[in-house]
Amino acid sequence: MENNSYTKAIALLHSCSSSDGFLASAENTSNYKRVWARDGVICGLAALASGDEKLINTFENTLETLANNQHKNGTIPSNVLVTENETQVSYGGLAGRVDAVTWFVIGICQYAFYKKDSSFVSKYDSNIQKCFRLLEAWEFNNQHLVYVPLSGNWADEYITDGYVLYDQLLRIWALRSYNYFQKSDEITSKIQKIEHQIVVNFTPNEIVPKYHERAYNEFKFKGFMPCSFSPAGYKTQFDAFANALVLLLNIGSDDFQNEILKTFETIKNETDLKLIPAFWPPIQESDLDWNLLKNNCKYEFRNYPYEFHNGGSWSMVNGFYGLALLSKNQKEKASQVLNSINNANEMENFSFFENFNTKTSKPNGVAFCAWSAAAAVFLHQNLHTNFKFLS
Repeated sequence: MENNSYTKAIALLHSCSSSDGFLASAENTSNYKRVWARDGVICGLAALASGDEKLINTFENTLETLANNQHKNGTIPSNVLVTENETQVSYGGLAGRVDAVTWFVIGICQYAFYKKDSSFVSKYDSNIQKCFRLLEAWEFNNQHLVYVPLSGNWADEYITDGYVLYDQLLRIWALRSYNYFQKSDEITSKIQKIEHQIVVNFTPNEIVPKYHERAYNEFKFKGFMPCSFSPAGYKTQFDAFANALVLLLNIGSDDFQNEILKTFETIKNETDLKLIPAFWPPIQESDLDWNLLKNNCKYEFRNYPYEFHNGGSWSMVNGFYGLALLSKNQKEKASQVLNSINNANEMENFSFFENFNTKTSKPNGVAFCAWSAAAAVFLHQNLHTNFKFLS
């Protein structure tokens, strides 16, 4: 049941393929002509879903490039540039990237699951063990939630820091994926402890103790899990990527997950694009967090209201929202999301832009973005075939 949008998305993934792995974009923009951890694994998920052997080989090359350039302390590169003369490795800009570590483990395990080949996990087991030990260290207080610095994940110019929901969920996905092969009681126990802390600190409940009792009591839940909290309190925006992972990984009570689904639907229906913004509502210049936002950029400021992470809409994020809907047997709504993703990707003759201004619907960022294509591919295949990821 392929269509032109799907065919174009597959073609773009081929254009972003290199002998070292997936590049972030086919556009000749220097920082995007690199093998990125999170982008590469998300593109790899699309490769597996597509069944395209050339793309699957590119995914394997992506994972090998990341593994070969893992830091001795366990850090997975944020991105790698391989040239004839040298290899340039970045572990992050203003801060390191915590999610590179978890995406790498997820990628290894998803590839092995697809291939039905546990030896692939064994091949990289020493790399994986370094990743998990590093995540343990990043808890700092040994209470099961990773502490993430500002700029420490994909939302690298946004305001989230501390106990960031998205990163806790990726860690659960990584541990679950690895434990599919290991069948370890110790890992099972760790997963349960992380899940418990998420429920205790990110949902309305009477369970004690909380990480930050005073801040928790001041926060008013609005039908979703907040994006992060730290010693300074809670950041209250709706994080679409994180809450999609909540649903996909089935964290929390059924009632609260249903509230999250309603929140998604309400926000999506308020937009002309019919896509869910990455974070909502946008931070405005009159808001207290504006100063934190405007200073968190290494080069140029991009997070104007309704753009980029500050309320912009991303095809990639909506791909995971679509998967979340499918996990809750809402196939018709997932199909509507795929249609909205395709409409966005088709703008300006299939330019597959990075994100869109949610208020004006105008495209932002880099064109021919690989993970914008990936979202269309993996959601299409999960909708129209029996393909399923390991979760």
